[in-house]
Amino acid sequence: MPTLLIADDHPLFREALRGAVQRVIPGVQLFEADSVEALYQLADQHTDADLVLMDLNMPGAQGFNALVHMRALHPQLPVVVVSAREEPTVMRRALDHGAFGFIPKSADSDTIGHALETILDGETWAPPEAHNVPPTGREEREVGQRLRELTPQQFRVLQMLGAGRLNKQIAYDLNVSEATIKAHVTAILRKLGVTNRTQAVLMAGKLAIDDEQIVLPPEED
Repeated sequence: MPTLLIADDHPLFREALRGAVQRVIPGVQLFEADSVEALYQLADQHTDADLVLMDLNMPGAQGFNALVHMRALHPQLPVVVVSAREEPTVMRRALDHGAFGFIPKSADSDTIGHALETILDGETWAPPEAHNVPPTGREEREVGQRLRELTPQQFRVLQMLGAGRLNKQIAYDLNVSEATIKAHVTAILRKLGVTNRTQAVLMAGKLAIDDEQIVLPPEED
């Protein structure tokens, strides 16, 4: 009996996707998350899950960063992006960053069913147009590889830096000392090969879908 995780912050779409999955895979076990943090917890709880259906745009996700981190945390767990962003370049970037498939939110139930059956059989699936654009550039793919080296807590801190948070604010939110956050930031800079917070956020921003997603952090001593 397959186990699928659905991660999307819109209850109505989760309900629609749940119905589509249940029609294709009778008896499937479904667990749902409405944020990236909730998805990480679900994946830790259900290590035998067969598939993740994940939106790109939900709380805690910035472009393809959450996809990359999810693949690093659970390399054995196939992740399928289900998104309203249907530009061929977005589809191709998702595949190049480790997604096993890309299902547009506009897809009908028959298409969703075919996609899921294909992916559960061990093959990738995406609309044909995803393969008619050039591959993701080497620089962006290398950034993805560097982000995979971050621990879950370091990744969380980097996400907060990208939201414009100060060290003391991050420490308060994570209930740790400011010294701990400074240590995390130092480790992040080292792993990304940069020298300051702004450079770290700009590097992570290479995995953004739109430039407006990038928020430069205030510098601190």
